Amino acid sequence: MPSKEGSTVPGQALSGLTRSKTLREQALVALRTAITTGQYGPGDHLGEVEIAEHLSVSRGTVREALRHLQQEGLVTAGARGMLRVSRLTPTEVRELFEVREALEGLAVAQIIASSRRQEAAEALRAALDRLRDAFTSGADLAATVEADLGFHQLLCELSGNSVLLRTWRQLEGPMRVVIMSAAGDRRDAAMSAPSHAPIADAIARGDAAAAQEILHTHMTSAVERLGIGDEDSREAD
Repeated sequence: MPSKEGSTVPGQALSGLTRSKTLREQALVALRTAITTGQYGPGDHLGEVEIAEHLSVSRGTVREALRHLQQEGLVTAGARGMLRVSRLTPTEVRELFEVREALEGLAVAQIIASSRRQEAAEALRAALDRLRDAFTSGADLAATVEADLGFHQLLCELSGNSVLLRTWRQLEGPMRVVIMSAAGDRRDAAMSAPSHAPIADAIARGDAAAAQEILHTHMTSAVERLGIGDEDSREAD
């Protein structure tokens, strides 16, 4: 990983750009991918010059992309104005998961109240199968994280509430950074299919109270298992 004072450019996500999209869009996608897949870690410096040279674009293009990522919460301005990958404090991480719980809890309630509850439960079980496959097939970490968050995004989609889904998606970038930066064994436990299955089962039964309690336990356990509740962690300077 890059040093905290210098910077390097990961080569995988930030490979050459084509002209199929605007250069700004491509730079934005490449930088976002590098951050959310862990090529850049929390606190790593994002140097305009190095990134611009690697992508063969102007510093202005990179600056616009980084400004957008600041709005998404993936990038923050640290000491001396240097831009770094956001590092959430333990308090911010807990708050992130509390908001997720509130949103997904509302999604659960709306699914159970709908006439398509059973169809939703089956769709969620299919998403669980994809998550199991990601683990058993030895998929890379990015694919496993995608399958894990895919289950939760589907939960919000099935609610039929577009504002709820849009709000959840605004949290997705920081969630990916938190998950990718956690210790491997703890991360796997938090993302395992068995930890998600009771949510789909409770929806299938139409048991809203149980589904809410299971979701609360899942979110609380995720914070603990990801090893991000340690108050010794510090935010980026």
